[in-house]
Amino acid sequence: MTDNENLEQLMAIHTEQLFRIAYYYTKDLQLAEDIVQDVFIKFYHQKHYEERGEMKAYLARMTINKCKDYLKSWTYRKITFQHKFFTKQKSVLHDTLILQDEQDLLDEAILRLPIKPREAIVYYYLEEMTIKEIAELLEIPEGTVKSRLRKGKELLKVDLQNIEWEVLFHG
Repeated sequence: MTDNENLEQLMAIHTEQLFRIAYYYTKDLQLAEDIVQDVFIKFYHQKHYEERGEMKAYLARMTINKCKDYLKSWTYRKITFQHKFFTKQKSVLHDTLILQDEQDLLDEAILRLPIKPREAIVYYYLEEMTIKEIAELLEIPEGTVKSRLRKGKELLKVDLQNIEWEVLFHG
């Protein structure tokens, strides 16, 4: 298999998961796509990669690092300031459209979480990773993962307490 065929196979397998990771960090569809594309480009150009573990975890780590680098960047801070300052009406309309579906309500609540509890919630519930896998991926103790999950659930419970979930009434 050529390098291009290997890359295409990796992209077919991992793009969706990496996109979700990038989106939950950045909260921006276009930016998440760009980050995933950058991750694959960087991976393709790496000459020293050795298969030491699971490719999924390696690419996820690359995506997380790229997202964190972006969130620390001046570009992100500038865009965030402009968005808050200039587009209040646009975000209200956007929120109204997003919140029409119950899944979207939950996704939005997850996106409102601080980054540390958010990443624990996303990996545990949406990516169905174990606490041990999350701890290894984020390079933190398992107890810290459990604390972040507990904090994330508490914050979600408070955020979602006034919503009447249709799914509970039509079981």
